[in-house]
Formats: sequence, C-alpha cells, structure tokens
Amino acid sequence: MKLLRITAEGLPLFKEKLDVCFYAQQRIAEEHKNILYPLFSNIYLNPANGFIGINASGKTSVLKVILLALEIINNEPINHCETKDILGEASNAVINTYFYSETTSEICRLETVIASRKDKTDGIRYRIVSESIWTKKAEEVTTRKAMLDFDKKNPVMIRSNREDFLSDDVSIMIARNKQTKEQMRIVNLLRFTNINVLPFSEDIPTEIITFLDPTIESLHFEEENQKQLIHLKFAGKDEILLNNPVELNNYLSSGTVKGMITFTLMQEVLQEGGYMIVDELENHFNKEIVTTLMRFFMDSKLNKNGGTLIFSTHYPELLDEYDRNDSIFITRNRNGITAENLSNILKRNDIKKSDAYQSGFLNGTTPTYEAYMQLKKSIAAALV
Repeated sequence: MKLLRITAEGLPLFKEKLDVCFYAQQRIAEEHKNILYPLFSNIYLNPANGFIGINASGKTSVLKVILLALEIINNEPINHCETKDILGEASNAVINTYFYSETTSEICRLETVIASRKDKTDGIRYRIVSESIWTKKAEEVTTRKAMLDFDKKNPVMIRSNREDFLSDDVSIMIARNKQTKEQMRIVNLLRFTNINVLPFSEDIPTEIITFLDPTIESLHFEEENQKQLIHLKFAGKDEILLNNPVELNNYLSSGTVKGMITFTLMQEVLQEGGYMIVDELENHFNKEIVTTLMRFFMDSKLNKNGGTLIFSTHYPELLDEYDRNDSIFITRNRNGITAENLSNILKRNDIKKSDAYQSGFLNGTTPTYEAYMQLKKSIAAALV
C-alpha cells in the first residue's frame, strides 16, 4: 500500500481541515523522474516529505495525524496507537486516507469517523463510530485531479455494528488486508526525538558505523547466559565490554547513536517500501548526515520499492535539497494548526527556498517583530 493523501477534520488542535498529499502535484519534468517513485501511468510519489515551521507551529502534531492514519489502515487498534492523543476529546473526528493498493491496482479511500469517551479506569478511550471504503481501478484514472474523486462511486465495504468479532477501535481495513495480504512497514522514530538508546541486539552494518564515526573499529552484540554483551572497539584502543545499550552513550556521541538507529531502520524501509517518520530530523546530526538520509530516499536507483521519509525540521537550509516544491509543507499555528503545501505559495521551483522561508515572504515562518521587541525589552528590564 502507498499513501496518496490524508485529510482530517474535527481535531481539537487544528484550525481547519488538514490536507496532506504525498503524490507529485506539480508538472513532472523528465529530470525530476529520477527523484520520484513511479506508481502507475503519470502518477508519481514524493519519497521525502518535509514539514517546516517555527517553534510550536504544529509540526509534531501533523506527524502524529499521519502516523495515526497509517496505523489505522495497518490494522492497529486506535487505543494502542502511540499518537492517539492527537485526537484529544474529539466527538467527531473524520480521517480520510487515500492509498494505492499494489496488489489489486486500485485507488482506495478509507473514511474513519472516531469519537472519544472518558473511562474512569483507562482515561480517554476511542471508538470508531462509522467507516466506509471506496475503490476504483487505476486504469479508470485519466487525470491527477480526478484520481481521488469518489463522488460517483458507492462504498465497497461499510462498517456494521453487528460485527461482533471486530473491536470498536479496529478498522474494517483488517478484513481487506486479510484478503489482499497487504501490510505496511511503519517506522515511528518520534520516540527517539530527544532520547537516544540503541534498541538493537543485532550487529549494525560496518558501513553505517564508519560513515558516522570512522574511529570505531567494531561494534558487536552477543548474548551469553541470557545476558546481552556489547563489544565496542575504537581504532588503536582496547576493546570495551558493556552490559547495557544505555552505556554506549558514555562512549559514543548522541549523533552517532541516533545515526545508527536511523540508518539501520532506513535500510529496512527502503527494502520493504515502507514509511519512516522522524521528528526534528536535524537533532544530533550535522547537515551532511541529514542531507545524505534525504538523498538516499530521493535516489530512484537506491529506493526501488517506494520507501518514504516523512519528517519535520526547523532548518530552512534543508529545503534547498529539493528541486520541487510539492513535497514541502509549511506549518503555522494561528489559533489553530494549519499545514500548507509550498507549491501553493511558491509557484516557481528555481527560487531559493531557504531565502523565501527566512525572509518572511511565506508568512508566519519567522517570529514576529512584536514578539522580538517584547523579548528584548523584557531582557533589558531584567538586567537593570
């Protein structure tokens, strides 16, 4: 399954309907085809999608919605999802997830209506109130605009409250996925935004280790008498024996640890054509490591199965890695979160994106002058 679009309404933190597209919406020049993933006909996917905004603009919240939608179509019970808190106390949250089934060559739309209720024991719990699935064959699609139009289609599956076997927080996608034998590989790295602990018990490829820290000669994991042992050796130094992955933080930089996690999982995502979601991609990394990760996803020779990177960032310089505008989203929070595709604001691809962002041309991408002056006056008063 490949994501095409997600829309969400009725979420407490959002000002208006969230609408995020993952397929290329701008004209596709011949030279751009090597950085996109061909889906069918003239439909291509953006393999690296970035969300940028100032602090507290809602970047993480948007990533949580995307993760929730992915987990719903991947059969995960909503009440088990790490990002379910984005629903808040919503009484009628409507999430539409559009995706392409590579097994059946169909474009599909799943509409899930979710309500919350307070439980004395478990706090807030969520249930699916109603749900429907629509499908159409890819061969029916004549234009990108018409691809996701299901107005003249009847649902092929509707949720029934009489389905006793189905938990009230599990999508009817579980029945479809059982038929098509489809499953997504979803790597959620939100939990590693500010925490760096190596979660592996298997050896990390030497090439990844050397790229991140050439002074490391070897890093090897083994299990002995049901205890995990970690062998770490730096060039020209004696081997260090550790019992806990947390201890690696005493010897390796936070960037090296995060890099081992991210690049190892990236290999799996590229191999399986899955999704990797990373909050604040630049955390603990220098620019070269970040851009390398982005370039690997945008390399059609390397990314043959349509693996997709979805990330947030504070760094406008990363935007200049893109030749296109339609895989970049600007998040803002003005009495509610919004996410706007850069191609709707910046029509030309040849304008330097970081300059447009930092200049304030895109509106709401830099702290306001009034906020700056208030901060300056406050500091001046405190120094008297």
